[in-house]
Amino acid sequence: MDFLTTTTFLLITCVIFLIFNLTYTRKSQKKGRLPPGPIPLPMVGNILQLNFAEVFKSLQQLSEKYGPVYTLHMGMEPVVVLCSCDAVKEALVDNAEDFGARGHMPLLDKMSAGGYGVVGSNGERWKQMRRFSLMTLRNFGMGKRSIESRIQEEAQFLTEEFKKTKCHPVDPTFFFSKAVSNVICSVVFGKRFEYDNKEFLRLLGFLHEIFKGFSSCWGQEKGIPQSEFNMEGIVNTTFDLFGAGTETVSTTLRYGLLILLKHPDVEEHMHKEIDHAIGRNRAPCIEDRSHMPYTDAVIHEIQRFIDLIPLGIPHKVTRDVHFREFVIPKGTTVYPMLSAVLRDPKQFKHPEQFNPGHFLDGNGKFSRNDGYMPFSAGKRICLGEGLAKMELFLFLTTILQNFSLRSPVDPEELDLTPLLSGFGNFPRPYKMCFIPR
Repeated sequence: MDFLTTTTFLLITCVIFLIFNLTYTRKSQKKGRLPPGPIPLPMVGNILQLNFAEVFKSLQQLSEKYGPVYTLHMGMEPVVVLCSCDAVKEALVDNAEDFGARGHMPLLDKMSAGGYGVVGSNGERWKQMRRFSLMTLRNFGMGKRSIESRIQEEAQFLTEEFKKTKCHPVDPTFFFSKAVSNVICSVVFGKRFEYDNKEFLRLLGFLHEIFKGFSSCWGQEKGIPQSEFNMEGIVNTTFDLFGAGTETVSTTLRYGLLILLKHPDVEEHMHKEIDHAIGRNRAPCIEDRSHMPYTDAVIHEIQRFIDLIPLGIPHKVTRDVHFREFVIPKGTTVYPMLSAVLRDPKQFKHPEQFNPGHFLDGNGKFSRNDGYMPFSAGKRICLGEGLAKMELFLFLTTILQNFSLRSPVDPEELDLTPLLSGFGNFPRPYKMCFIPR
């Protein structure tokens, strides 16, 4: 009896599976020719074929079989994955309007209150939020000397905090969170907070935990409320600025110093360039960057190597799109794999290695690379790209102008692989000593 029951169950399962795939095939043919991909299972799609502890590796392996443009099913919904520099650039830059809507992840929907804020919104609401954000940032000094002076001032406060450690090993995590967040606070509120302010520290801890939790959450498309511009949108846009503006830059700085501890020769080269271009008697300014090709290359390579947001933030096509030899139906979620761009062997000679030479030409001058896309590209490129680049340069050069970096453990023991790797890559905890120069 048990044998008959098991056999019957398996037969029913097989029939359901065949019906599902027949229905899926007919549905796909009606919508258009989606890119190829693994056959989905009923209800769950291809979720069981992904290792969520190493999402990018799973997606990269699928691209090796199905090509740089392929289809996955997250549950019942098809998701198109772009897994090369050429494919991502062709979609987000060459066809920016068609790929310009925001796709959705469950946690992103919750964070943006169902489509509010500049990150998660779409349509007219997104246009208004982005216009509001750009106007507000410009009014508060974005792109002007006033914002540069605020970063320079905060870099000096950060330097004083490091001096207080008196060369003892410290975890730099919240030092950077405080400094970077204070730049945003000075823009939004017109004031900064003391590093020991309890409310300030509570907010930073909250943002840090949210960003870590966000790393493991990505998913399928959901509905979007109709466009409107209201206080909820403004509040969520402000939160976007704080969350993204603080955690992305502070994590990059923290990861960057870990890399320099691992590569003391790179730090030494940066010290020499800083001493030559800036000296010890004035604060670094953004104009110095054009005279410091090696430091500029190191910062670009840090962003490329750490691959902070490997999956990218999902997009969605605004109409039926003919893309290469395929047809992507309107409303389909698209994942532009930034990791595939930043580690594309066609763009970078040694994609798995940290090598500032990826951004230097034969004469030691800074050289741009199409594979540099940590801020994404096209209509949805990160609003804070200019601010983030300015912060990374001014904070790093100010730190290295004043300190030598030392690890309390042998640099050979330092592990540069991420502690968490999902939506975001997070460095492993470490301690370091700031030795005054």
